[in-house]
Amino acid sequence: MEGYSYGMVGLGVMGRNLLYNIADHGFSIAGFDLDEEKIKELQNGATSGMKVKGTGSLEDFVSVLETPRKIILMVPAGKPVDAVLESITPLLSKGDIVIDAGNSYFEDTNRRIADLASKNLHFMGMGVSGGEKGARTGPSIMPGGDLEAFTQLKPMLEAISAKVNDEACTAYMGKGSAGNYVKMVHNGIEYAIMQLISEAYDLLKRGANLNNDQLYEVFKEWNNGEMNSFLIEITRDIFQQKDSLTDNYLVDQILDMAGAKGTGKWTSEQAMEIGVSIPTIDIAVTSRILSAYKDERIQASQLYSEKEIVSPEDIDLFIKEVGDALFLATLISYAQGLALLVKASEEYNFEIPLKDVVKIWRGGCIIRSVLLEKFYSAYTQDPNLSNILLDQDIALLVKSKIKGLRKIAGYATTNGISSLGLQTALGYFDAYTTESLPVNLIQAQRDYFGAHTYQRIDREGVFHTSWQSANN
Repeated sequence: MEGYSYGMVGLGVMGRNLLYNIADHGFSIAGFDLDEEKIKELQNGATSGMKVKGTGSLEDFVSVLETPRKIILMVPAGKPVDAVLESITPLLSKGDIVIDAGNSYFEDTNRRIADLASKNLHFMGMGVSGGEKGARTGPSIMPGGDLEAFTQLKPMLEAISAKVNDEACTAYMGKGSAGNYVKMVHNGIEYAIMQLISEAYDLLKRGANLNNDQLYEVFKEWNNGEMNSFLIEITRDIFQQKDSLTDNYLVDQILDMAGAKGTGKWTSEQAMEIGVSIPTIDIAVTSRILSAYKDERIQASQLYSEKEIVSPEDIDLFIKEVGDALFLATLISYAQGLALLVKASEEYNFEIPLKDVVKIWRGGCIIRSVLLEKFYSAYTQDPNLSNILLDQDIALLVKSKIKGLRKIAGYATTNGISSLGLQTALGYFDAYTTESLPVNLIQAQRDYFGAHTYQRIDREGVFHTSWQSANN
């Protein structure tokens, strides 16, 4: 009997949709899940042209795969991945390939690569972005690690991924756990952009008193122009969704407490660990945490009374300035995430190709945006660009938007509308573009109380001073 070319472990919505996508493109694929209902769903949802098989036994699953076996795991990150590996690796043969397509932490992937390599097995971490629909119709796929294994997977990955200008939104992301790392940073940028969009929504709603129909029109216009992106597009649609339980719009019935699965936090922790400034991503993570203090926020709002918000005189101008502020803060969020990838690539010897990262983010993924075309041009001209803000063409774009970001940040502050994301994006930009920061004073303080030394502007070396108290 001819074997199946690929295997999928985990037949939840993401696993099943990715499996169907693979089958749609002419590849035979078997699926495994312990849940019999999910196996039935897989079989019932398969079309006549697909070569698909569902199994509830790992032994049967492994036995129907052609060698070298190519097995994709789509299970929750952490212990579930280790549990699957512990069960399946004794059934595998030398040269078989296991691909973790979940949001695993990159250091876990490094450990698994070493463990499976000791058993003569290939292991890869592979980021997949695009949600349920993307998995089914074409996601952005970020594989990294074992180059020999990637070469075997490449034709399938290119076939099933999203396409932009007939180019596949997948590419080799680098050595080791680079694929997981790139996906982690993708999610960190996603956190930041979502935070910024929510702040723009708040400013338009409370500042300009726009209703949901008007908000729909604003986001529709934005999405038809230079801000065209997946997140702006779905935000536009959200404003039109009516609630099935009331006569209201659904967005107005949703409690203001945001959830999180951890990849944003990992991004912030990693940036701290290797010394990269990503304040807009950091604040997006902490804003979700702050949103969970609902009861305290209610108490505080009563204690400090209702804020008096003054509507802008020129609403059309205000909407344009909010758009400029959102555009630029979004660009700065990308800049922070990409700068983290630059440093991580050096720190962990990933050899991440930034040009290919932004290229494959142009389609399929949650942070896809026409803005990434400009980044792709920048990295094509200079693949070693340490920060996208240093590109001449990007600088011209930034200069055309900075006035709007400053005005909106000022308006939000004056009127007591929280704009943590916009404020940190502006603060990062101002600090990054300032030749002399006031941290010379911090170094003086550190040397004063802890003899931590300092460097000088007029000569080489490391110095320490016995500081004199003014009270002496």
